[in-house]
Amino acid sequence: MLIRYKKDFEKIAMGLLSFMPEEKRDVKKLQQTMKAYEENSNWQLFLWRDEDILGAIGIRLEDDMHIIIQHIGVNPSHRNMGIGKKMIEAIKTQFENKYTIQADNSTEDFYKQCLMTE
Repeated sequence: MLIRYKKDFEKIAMGLLSFMPEEKRDVKKLQQTMKAYEENSNWQLFLWRDEDILGAIGIRLEDDMHIIIQHIGVNPSHRNMGIGKKMIEAIKTQFENKYTIQADNSTEDFYKQCLMTE
């Protein structure tokens, strides 16, 4: 189930976002990303919770018509189980009536792969 990020989940969310290549080796960049999700109303972070929190997906409201998926991270021990695809489907279900959903450069390949298996 997709849940909205809360400050209580900061360390878990940071850990999941750290799997993104551009966040992986730069703690300062990761901290800036988390700050943007907390302070910028156009950036929204969601967590995938099964029994535990297993994934994170971050979106950016580009304008009144477009949402950009900019971060997707899944706990490595739970990869290849469809969690990333479930997160994308949940975002689509939640937002597709109002917005066109796209991916940015860092999530585009995974996003396209998920669309092909629908």
